[in-house]
Amino acid sequence: MSTPAELLTPALLRSWQVSRDAEGKDDRGTVLVVGGARRTPGAAILTGRTALRAGAGRLTLAVAESAAVASAVGLPECGAVGLPENGLRIDGAAAAEALGTDLPGADVVVVGPGLDNAEDTAELLRGLVPGIADAASVILDAYALGVLPGLPELHAALSGRLVLTPNRAEAARLLGEETVDDAGAGAAEIARRYGAVVTSRGRITAPDGRAWEVPAGNPGLATSGSGDVLAGAVAGFLARGASPEQAACWGTYLHATAGDRLSSAKGPLSFLASELLEAMPQVMTELTV
Repeated sequence: MSTPAELLTPALLRSWQVSRDAEGKDDRGTVLVVGGARRTPGAAILTGRTALRAGAGRLTLAVAESAAVASAVGLPECGAVGLPENGLRIDGAAAAEALGTDLPGADVVVVGPGLDNAEDTAELLRGLVPGIADAASVILDAYALGVLPGLPELHAALSGRLVLTPNRAEAARLLGEETVDDAGAGAAEIARRYGAVVTSRGRITAPDGRAWEVPAGNPGLATSGSGDVLAGAVAGFLARGASPEQAACWGTYLHATAGDRLSSAKGPLSFLASELLEAMPQVMTELTV
């Protein structure tokens, strides 16, 4: 059985205010998004753009070399690094070296948006994790979630600074199960097992068992790119200095509330993931006045 979750209210979020004042962009943190295979660079762009919308100061996208220039043009606010490719696939084993100083210099590293091969993603994580700064936070999404159970050598290195964003199927993979009948209990076990904050289906769970429930969200959020936006929102708050559980709560609340407003304005299944990140700033403003 899952433990009761605290309702995540605007008043609670206001008590968790993160820094808004900064003398320069470095004071608002640097986010590195690693993903964007040749066919799916848009996922990394969505994540990065949302991180900036949530207040991050600097952004670097690390995507397939063949997509790097187009990604930089599509999101001119970012720096772009091309990841070496082997045929049509990202060469995971060579990615860490290609990142140079961008990897140890990042305050938040997001791995997964737009990756499309499990073997490459596993190699990518093996190469990246040792080079991530000890004080940096890490978000794993999509394929990076799916391969995490098979990389036990990385669990201890990431424990305590990790945020996971699984959907229903990814939660089952993280637990080694076919399905997860009790979503709350499943999230609590994932959080405990990996030493991670878990945000899944509007519920945020910390490794110590604390949990929060977002009183928002609708079926329209189950659309292509929506999870990439959620990861970016969490990354933006981490970059600004929020703790993993606070960043996950802020990001999940913004994601769900923006979805509800778009559902009312455009129809329950008619809004796009890119519209979510455009709707978030107004919600943020209401929570910070």
